[in-house]
Amino acid sequence: MSGGTVEQSVRTKEQPVDEASKQPVLPRTWRPRSVRMVAYGLGLLIVATMVVLAVILPGDWRMMDRFLLVGLGVAIAAGLHMIARPRLVAAEEGVTVVNGIRTHVLSWAEVVDIRMPVGEPWPSVDLSDGTTLAVMGIQSADGDLARRNLEEFRALLHDRGEAQEPGRS
Repeated sequence: MSGGTVEQSVRTKEQPVDEASKQPVLPRTWRPRSVRMVAYGLGLLIVATMVVLAVILPGDWRMMDRFLLVGLGVAIAAGLHMIARPRLVAAEEGVTVVNGIRTHVLSWAEVVDIRMPVGEPWPSVDLSDGTTLAVMGIQSADGDLARRNLEEFRALLHDRGEAQEPGRS
């Protein structure tokens, strides 16, 4: 190294990039990292705890009580899965926004802009019909990763989402 710093971008299989254009290869999926780790870790811990409790409960507990205890753990884990489920998928044909319960499939032309003001937990996309849609697949709790993911999606949106103005080349 000759006095300067060399920046290296580490990419995983989940984040392939076209070397010529430096754009993510589609389809590209963005998911929150911190929330997923906490939700799935907690879900696993709760189910494991309920199984252990069901096994070590005193003998006067019936088998149905034990099954229901484990079932409660599975139900809580399913609720935690809904928290960890959000993602944003960009593909050639459009954008898919998966939030906790609903999934929205949009064409590139429907998405006007994406923004995440300082202090907001996740970005929102402005749609061509004048509405906005929360995009929980990128979350500010991920810090710099969230900013990079937002910029990646914004670059893709600029390339694919904006229609050419009439009379301009």
